[in-house]
Amino acid sequence: MRRVREQGLTLFFLAIFLAALAGQAIAGFHLYNADQIEHARLLGQAPETISFGRYLTTSHFAQATTENWQSEYLQFSLYVIATVWLVQKGSTESKKPGEEGRESDEEQKVGRYADPDSPRWARVCWTAAPPDSLVSASSTIRALSCDTEVDNSAVLPGAC
Repeated sequence: MRRVREQGLTLFFLAIFLAALAGQAIAGFHLYNADQIEHARLLGQAPETISFGRYLTTSHFAQATTENWQSEYLQFSLYVIATVWLVQKGSTESKKPGEEGRESDEEQKVGRYADPDSPRWARVCWTAAPPDSLVSASSTIRALSCDTEVDNSAVLPGAC
């Protein structure tokens, strides 16, 4: 129980992520089969619907997921970049006016300037990562997910 309380934020966001992914999968599954039924009706053929498990392996599901994630990573990257240089008076997530821009390791209390009771990542790991690694990571993930253009039958390299 203590571990759940200590990791509550991570577990909460993992749960809502999985719930959103499941919701997207269920809605996409029903949409895909409805499209198949309508297409077959227009052609005067028997519909070829698929199971939920098979839907999860289709390019239709992959396309819907990557399109959703592309916009989220773009939004997150812009938020990270903007909070370095822009301020919002009174916001707890913003720097104070006049403190815009990058901070030194000493100001952030990381690396050799970390307090003895600071988390391990602040004392050790921080020095191994570049200061803008969060932006680099999220931008790279967005670029990689943007490099697939999907049709109903295959994943093809392309532009977004």
